[in-house]
Amino acid sequence: MIPRHTREGAQSDHSRRADPKASPVALPLSVPESTSAEAMERYLGGKPMAVGRGDAWRDVSAWIIAPSPTTGTMRLPAVSEPFLAWTISGEVDFHEREVGGTWVTHRIRRGSFFLTFGGAPYDVRWNAVTAEPFQAMMVFLALPLLQRAFDEVFGADTIHARLKDLSGFTDPALSSLMEQLRDELLRTRASPLFVHGLGLAIAVHLARNYTELVKKPRSGSPSLPGHKLRRITEWMAEHLADEIDLGQLAAQAGLSKFYFQRLFKAAIGASPARYQVGLRMDEARRLLRETGKSVVDIALDVGYANPSHFARLFHRETGLSPSDYRRQR
Repeated sequence: MIPRHTREGAQSDHSRRADPKASPVALPLSVPESTSAEAMERYLGGKPMAVGRGDAWRDVSAWIIAPSPTTGTMRLPAVSEPFLAWTISGEVDFHEREVGGTWVTHRIRRGSFFLTFGGAPYDVRWNAVTAEPFQAMMVFLALPLLQRAFDEVFGADTIHARLKDLSGFTDPALSSLMEQLRDELLRTRASPLFVHGLGLAIAVHLARNYTELVKKPRSGSPSLPGHKLRRITEWMAEHLADEIDLGQLAAQAGLSKFYFQRLFKAAIGASPARYQVGLRMDEARRLLRETGKSVVDIALDVGYANPSHFARLFHRETGLSPSDYRRQR
């Protein structure tokens, strides 16, 4: 879901306060079906008030915007990462619909949340009903962060866990966490440790309170049948050192490569390639803790001929070098 925030050159950890007099972000003429968490900012419009930049915001993407009081229909692309929108001030009638569907209206005010996860593009529009300026904070959680929360909360049932899509709800506990994240966003220099901890706390809160276990695909929502998904993930675990062959995996599911990749991502929350990286890192952690093999040999065992590349990936996933991780046992 998730995301490491876009860097501005060699900029160090900090949160950037945008110029409140800046012009609203120009909306693109065309909107893709899906995009990354980092790119979503450009499709939301409004005046950017604060944007998280630097290493503190690798696992949590956050920014504050002041949308226009009234807007016409905007199409928003889908994203894989969990997306929270939290109203900071103002009161608006917010309208949303699936593409080609019927409009649904919510009255949102300070403390109102929207939670979106995966899915398809959708349309939105709104109009202010008070003179108070409308401001909102947008937050994306990196998928590995959410996966850690799911693993803790659901254990072996993690594969069936799905975040709900909810609109216009309130949650005082979640608002408290978002307030702390907002305060960190407004600091001159954000704490990577604190931001990461808040991201984990939010992920666990979502897993505990806004997640359902889905044994069967939702009606009208295409997905890989459970037995096929299980066979494919088990095969990937047994061949984690092999290079991903998307055509071979798609053939096992009886689908085209394009359609298979889309359904796999909808079911797992990550692409086949990203899922394989997770499998490899899990096995690497096990080997580092349970064996005396060298880092080079472990890199080869999990499919990386270049130890330096393996070490970079391992650090990205765990925040530690392989040697430092081993020393923790």
